[in-house]
Amino acid sequence: MKLYSVSCIIFVLIALSTIVVNAQQAARDSCNSTLPLNNLTFNVSLLQCTEAWSLQNYILRYAKTVENTWSFILSAPDSSAFIGIGFSTNGQMIGSSAIVGWVPSDGGSGTVKPYLLGGKSPGEVNPDQGDLTIVNGSLKIESVSSRLYMSFQLTATLPRQSLLYAMGPAGFFPTSPDFRLREHRFVTTTTINYITGSQSVVKGSPHSKLKKTHGLMNMFGWGILIIIGAIVARHMKQWDPTWFYAHIALQTTGFLLGLTGVICGLVLENRLKANNVSKHKGLGITILVMGVLQMLALLARPDKQSKYRKYWNWYHHNIGRVMIILAISNIFYGIHLAKAGTSWNGGYGFAVAVLALTAIGLEVRKLMKK
Repeated sequence: MKLYSVSCIIFVLIALSTIVVNAQQAARDSCNSTLPLNNLTFNVSLLQCTEAWSLQNYILRYAKTVENTWSFILSAPDSSAFIGIGFSTNGQMIGSSAIVGWVPSDGGSGTVKPYLLGGKSPGEVNPDQGDLTIVNGSLKIESVSSRLYMSFQLTATLPRQSLLYAMGPAGFFPTSPDFRLREHRFVTTTTINYITGSQSVVKGSPHSKLKKTHGLMNMFGWGILIIIGAIVARHMKQWDPTWFYAHIALQTTGFLLGLTGVICGLVLENRLKANNVSKHKGLGITILVMGVLQMLALLARPDKQSKYRKYWNWYHHNIGRVMIILAISNIFYGIHLAKAGTSWNGGYGFAVAVLALTAIGLEVRKLMKK
């Protein structure tokens, strides 16, 4: 009964945290999904579908719906940023023509514009230019269930097969009169076969997966499991010795995930040659050292009757509290450095809030019992 009660509480805490952190990925689209659009001027049953950019969950649907007229629908998560698709002659951004769209966070109407990608600086990316022949009135974008759906039609015998996909910085939307774009957060380039629907990645951000692994490992390790382990140790001692083994299992798992995250971060720093992560790196190493000290403390744990036990408790508890505070701070700082956007901030912030409210509730319950 004791084991069952502790297991249920731990399971609920982990489930809540996992659901919240993964909320950023909840609104997904796939080629098997039904399009939630009703006001299209072309037959959607003709559309072929491909996972254009799986890392960012970009889905591209397209078809030759009329003679020399190609219809496209690009769907992507609504991360409060612009989305774009470029058509290139050589697989490079410079010289390409693109379709870019956005829907403001305040609920305003969406905007879609063609752009000429004349260079890499914002001043060289010109709106309402390019060599795409766009069907009049076909540029549309709307937000449905936390996803953006951008549709357009091109007049061409066969559209260019080198496609570029981009996502803008979170919270930024181009405005009149110049509608300038800022530098995108992520970009990838693919080559597509319009007949078969197959595609191959030509160029992209080779470190995007490593970045995400670094963030998730640290978030779940230092930022969630370690906190749950501390809650178990403080508020579940009535279920002895089950609480102790649960505490050890949670902290060990959290430490191993966090260690993996730190290693990924060091590899990422080396590959990116980043020069703005010194504080983030320093905090991460400090947290890792504290984690190692906490693991070693288990080996030097005095007996309950020992006169040194109170000093060990003071050391173990306070190092743990400082480590948790630093870990939460560094996770948010890392999200800021990566420009990961409001979905990561909101998701992890909500997870921390759930854990904090749980801890406060258990603390109040403990005080009332006293």
